[in-house]
Amino acid sequence: MNSPFPINDARHFSHDAMNTSFCLCLRGMDEATARGMARECFDQIDALEARLSRFMEGSDVWRINHMQSGETLFLNEATHQCLLRALDAHAQTGGLFDITLGTAIEHRKSSPGEIPPALTGTLSIHPDAPALTCIEAGREIDLGGIGKGFALDQLRTLLEDWGTHDALLSAGASSILAISPNPWPIDIHGTTETMRIEIRDQALSASGITIQGDHIVHPHGTQAMPKQRCTRIWVGAADATSAEVWSTALMLVEPDELASFIESRNELQSVVIERNGRIQTIR
Repeated sequence: MNSPFPINDARHFSHDAMNTSFCLCLRGMDEATARGMARECFDQIDALEARLSRFMEGSDVWRINHMQSGETLFLNEATHQCLLRALDAHAQTGGLFDITLGTAIEHRKSSPGEIPPALTGTLSIHPDAPALTCIEAGREIDLGGIGKGFALDQLRTLLEDWGTHDALLSAGASSILAISPNPWPIDIHGTTETMRIEIRDQALSASGITIQGDHIVHPHGTQAMPKQRCTRIWVGAADATSAEVWSTALMLVEPDELASFIESRNELQSVVIERNGRIQTIR
């Protein structure tokens, strides 16, 4: 099957889910084994989508977004773990990454340029039990990219449990996870330039404004948006969830402040930006 990567020595499988196309590239195994692993991986993705999608009626996230004040909802363990990662990401990014901006994101898509309505509501995630309480109704969760990154990390656990240590996973071209001490080549495509890199045992995530438009919402409102945003940002991290979080958060930082902003954040293994038509490495 087709793959978005320049790789010829691997078996390729793809599957549509979570509003994107997942791709699995496996090296060093026979066709039957590879197909069996791909089938198991894609079944797990479908199961995660049924929990994490805000569009699928009856999913955990759909039910959260329809909660009334005072209600408590018990969650699937995977949903709970994803929400805890999102909560931690909110703290690590100084509030720049926020999954509770669903209403603001919908307003941005449907009424661009208009002032979004004030955010209301409060949700409380239970830290030690798979449950969530709606303190005040009004907030809507949109897992977006972190859901895709979380799914790739879950697949990594599944593959490594099977003894697979040479694979490349992707959710679209913007979220990639390499499981291998050997290099996997990846082409970073900017507006006018392309950079080829190699990744090994690393995740790479990209965020930008050229494909989906200006879709990333600042939690502090439109006045807090950077004056001149980067066109794209690619972030390398140890896991796909972290890479997704930071590629989104860094789009909300003034480009001239990026170097100082990431200086003490050791979880960011690499940062590449496209600005004014040029691709450059920040870390």
